[in-house]
Amino acid sequence: MGTDKKLVLGLFGFGVVGEGVYTVLGQTPSLKSSVKKVCIKNIGKQRNAPKELFTDQAEVLLNDPEINVIVEMIDDADAAFQIVSTAMNNGKHVVSASKKMIAEHMAELLELQKKNKVSFLYEAACCASIPVIRNLEEYYDNDLLHSISAVVNGSTNFILTKIFQEKLPFKDALLQAQQLGFAESNPTLDVEGWDALNKWSFLLTHAYGIIPGKERLVFTGIQNVDKLDAEFAAKKDCVIRLTAFAKKLNNGKVAAFVLPKFVKQDDLLAFVKNEYNGVVIESSFADKQFFYGKGAGSLPTASAVLSDISALRYDYKYEYKKLYHHEPGELTNDFYLKVYIGFTDWRHVVKEDFESIEEWHSNDKVNYFVGVIHFDKLRKSTWWKENGVSLIVDADPLIESLDVIHMKKRSLELAGFNGD
Repeated sequence: MGTDKKLVLGLFGFGVVGEGVYTVLGQTPSLKSSVKKVCIKNIGKQRNAPKELFTDQAEVLLNDPEINVIVEMIDDADAAFQIVSTAMNNGKHVVSASKKMIAEHMAELLELQKKNKVSFLYEAACCASIPVIRNLEEYYDNDLLHSISAVVNGSTNFILTKIFQEKLPFKDALLQAQQLGFAESNPTLDVEGWDALNKWSFLLTHAYGIIPGKERLVFTGIQNVDKLDAEFAAKKDCVIRLTAFAKKLNNGKVAAFVLPKFVKQDDLLAFVKNEYNGVVIESSFADKQFFYGKGAGSLPTASAVLSDISALRYDYKYEYKKLYHHEPGELTNDFYLKVYIGFTDWRHVVKEDFESIEEWHSNDKVNYFVGVIHFDKLRKSTWWKENGVSLIVDADPLIESLDVIHMKKRSLELAGFNGD
């Protein structure tokens, strides 16, 4: 496209992010970009832009030969995929913020980019203002990247911060998040971990060349985390973060999940509070690097969209180096995790799934234990996220082999550990 080529944009969506993008583009003539048309659902609604800019007909934008970039910022993942695939088939570059759509269609989107020789950029779909995708693409060689752990959902992080700092019950913290616009009126996607799962599934593509498909990743959210779990964490000098995690094991395969995790007070992710996001990348030579910034909101997200638009002036494309130019990573379920299980009733816990129990406590007020479980047992069951059971992984959770730490497999019939 070249730096002298003018970008003519068609926008889908004019919510807080879309309007933010439109406003900032108007104030940034150096981008040499102009919005020709905006497609919206409700054509009659008053908006802060000239009326003739808007249409409710997608084809007007998708079939206009002058429009060379489609910027897609809508909530409906199915409609977004239709827009994006049509745009690419029509030879247009695409900038997207739709994490669910990208997570569900990554394999097809890769094919569309190759077939049509167009760019598809989506920095805004994960961590808003933090340029994590571009850094993973350009900076970290697959063999040198040891691990990546991240807080990628601002809503859940806001709720957890309130539970810890202000000792609020979960429901009150959620209500506050909704009132401030950090959580949706239907918060299920955030609170139960779906949003973090979507983002993590394509970050793994850029980190390790893995296209997991959502059904392959073990995940849950913070829906069952309560005050007693927070008190346990505080005693261990930890906080709880909904953590997206991936690590290359000694056998070369990758362990990955999205689960609540105990985070030590001196850990970089403990520093990530309220609606902020944070990413910690550990590599062979650079050791730990920490990316931190606002993970939601109109202007932080608009800044990522604008960065992608700007990159198109230089013909920038994701090269998916870890997928196409390296041996792609492979997910494994063959490892163990040290986890905390909080519960109200022994009947809701499958004790037999555990290799060993290290600590347990049960009385009228508190029920929990800490044990080691094979990851595949989590993948094949759901008891650990039902009936109010809360699973939180240890601050240092990964055990590659029970032999490595000479763990003697202790019987689950330890004195008293029968739930009676």
